[in-house]
Amino acid sequence: MVLFNYIIMCLIFGTTFLAIKVGIDAGAPPFFSAGIRFFLAGVILFVFMVWRGKASLSLLLNKEMFLTGFALTFGVFATLYWAEQYLSSGIAAVLSATAPLMILLLQTTITRKSLPAIAWIGCLVGLAGVILMLLPGLTITFSTVWLMGCATVLFGQVFYSVGTVYSRSVIQRFQDSSPIALNAAQMIYGGALLLILSLFTENVHVQSMGTPSAIISLVYLIFVGSMMGHTIFYWLVAKTNPVFPATWLYISPLIALSLGVMLYHEPLSVMSLVGGVTIIIGIVLINLSNLKQLLVKKQSVMGNVSHHR
Repeated sequence: MVLFNYIIMCLIFGTTFLAIKVGIDAGAPPFFSAGIRFFLAGVILFVFMVWRGKASLSLLLNKEMFLTGFALTFGVFATLYWAEQYLSSGIAAVLSATAPLMILLLQTTITRKSLPAIAWIGCLVGLAGVILMLLPGLTITFSTVWLMGCATVLFGQVFYSVGTVYSRSVIQRFQDSSPIALNAAQMIYGGALLLILSLFTENVHVQSMGTPSAIISLVYLIFVGSMMGHTIFYWLVAKTNPVFPATWLYISPLIALSLGVMLYHEPLSVMSLVGGVTIIIGIVLINLSNLKQLLVKKQSVMGNVSHHR
């Protein structure tokens, strides 16, 4: 189930960069569209969990929900949505791939424990693969706005790494609550903060949100990107560790490249293929210890089944 959900999450998150770009290009205000996306997704999920008796309204009164929402939703997506006004979805995906390395650095600083060298090598290999994969297709006009966009996405990944590590302790603290309910609560707070930011910084026009492209983008991001994708992510953090789920950031540029080839007939270079293989190698290296543990557990379970037979 861990591997299956990881693959589904990678497929979902790999398309969200393009979906965000489609909505913004259609004229949707970045902060408002991000806020509506997460607030509605959070409310729908939370009401469903309350209805099923797996969450209570008192969960929203905990400061941990606000702090997680501030980091994982508000900090990450306020920066990403704003930056995609000036960056392509591919470049945004490349810059977002720095998060796993930031998470490793943060974990090492907090725990003061040295991580296996293979994990560090894996992060560097994966990041190199992302750069190699998209290098042939990057056409960059160096400007102040472009540089600000790049810096903003990178700043957002600092929020992502802090929120990912912090969310693990939140899940442990609220073990009686479903990870889905915790995810919904943080999305409500993050979405509300984005809407407040939009109120003070943007002029929202109904016409810009009512175009077919903007509506399709928003609906997809609410129900698939947020409700499905982020719920699976939160579940994986609870079942594994903060680093493993975050490695989807290495897969998303590969999916973005595939979408470009299929939808826009972009050429697929040898360098891009080499980059894709390098990314997979990096992911395997980062999670080598986890994969070994999964294999050992699987062999143990199979051995017990054979013995009982």
